[in-house]
Amino acid sequence: MQFNTYGGTGTFVAADLLNAVDHRPEALAEILRMHRVTRPDIDADQARRLAAWVERLRPVFGETDRDRQIALVNELLRESATCVQISTHDGADPHLHYVSQVPDTAERLKATTAGGLAVAICGAGGDRLGCCARDGCRTVFVDTSRNGRRRFCSVTCANRVNVAAHRARAAAR
Repeated sequence: MQFNTYGGTGTFVAADLLNAVDHRPEALAEILRMHRVTRPDIDADQARRLAAWVERLRPVFGETDRDRQIALVNELLRESATCVQISTHDGADPHLHYVSQVPDTAERLKATTAGGLAVAICGAGGDRLGCCARDGCRTVFVDTSRNGRRRFCSVTCANRVNVAAHRARAAAR
């Protein structure tokens, strides 16, 4: 499954920020650089606000009730500073931005992540926003597999679940 650059960026940024274990400004800025976010360097206040916002995205991942998932994202969209505008930043040809170019990176990321989740729901189905099925694992992911049946964040988590199930079946015999 392919996500377009614009919606995909917000979706993947949301997942990577949710999975971050280090919430210091430098660590979060590195994630933003990896995703080529404009003005990725953030201060402590922005890091704190961004971490609080990102936790509000978590319920969207793995939500199986489509109406609930849509309601969650609509609430996030209402609270983020979104507006459509034509941009030519960094010498690029004119292209649409759905995020206002406010200087505050944390505020722009609210709109980027909320918009990305909206695009993922509308364009790829909300079931592509997954949460690892292994008990105790809080890792979220964007399912880009062809069949859309990914259940685990990694092969490691899948193996742990499968080995535990195998051992339980063997013990039952």
